[in-house]
Amino acid sequence: MFTSLKGKTVIVTGAGAGIGRDMALTFAREGCNVVCLARRAETIQSIVKEIKDEGFEATGFSADVTDFEKLKEIAKSTIEKYGSIDILLSNAGVIPQVPLYKMTDKDYDYVMNINVKGMFHAVWSVMDQMKKQRYGRIILTSSITGPVTGYPGWSHYGASKAAMLGFMRSAAMELAPFGITVNAVSPGNVMTEGLKSLGEEYVKQMEEAVPVGKLGTGFEIANAALFLASNEAWYVNGHNLVIDGGQILPESAGALDTMREFAKDQM
Repeated sequence: MFTSLKGKTVIVTGAGAGIGRDMALTFAREGCNVVCLARRAETIQSIVKEIKDEGFEATGFSADVTDFEKLKEIAKSTIEKYGSIDILLSNAGVIPQVPLYKMTDKDYDYVMNINVKGMFHAVWSVMDQMKKQRYGRIILTSSITGPVTGYPGWSHYGASKAAMLGFMRSAAMELAPFGITVNAVSPGNVMTEGLKSLGEEYVKQMEEAVPVGKLGTGFEIANAALFLASNEAWYVNGHNLVIDGGQILPESAGALDTMREFAKDQM
């Protein structure tokens, strides 16, 4: 049994859609006070309404994680309303696909500013309060793409997700004396609006590449984040948890074929 997270205050960046939305819902259902951040006001209003309609507590802010001053203001407002900031789910990110030969400085900076600098802004804005409390859980949403795997068109995205893990390891050491842990979750392909937008053929290819035979959802990622946010996970620090249904395991497409042949023989 895990200690209840009820009453903890969590800030979720990128809460308007995809994994961030599922994280916001999951932590709200655990009884947390959920502060939802996203760029578009309408998406924030939607997730806050959904949480409140289920009888849980949520507040929303329209904010771009590249706006450092805005994030500081939101952290201050959160403390004024709830008295603490216990958990940060730094999830905001973008994943545009651009072939390297077409990539410009603007393309590269766009991804790095949101995925990496935005993460830094989010962490910096909450860490002073967490230090005062001598308690905090910071969980970054990285990816298997970059740190473990690659995919054409995502060299800038992969670089940003690998950078997050480099940041995590040093930040985890600096904040550990204050009772704060910094960890990451690295999803494989999960069924989100962003993945669906890449087309049915891409989704089919991804399903076939996962040993468990289907794609997970943002709730699988959120459930892993719940563990890292728990009191029981206090000794897990600077760790990257891959959640991908075994996607990174096969050494070749032939390994998946052999897996399926072995399974068929036993059915």
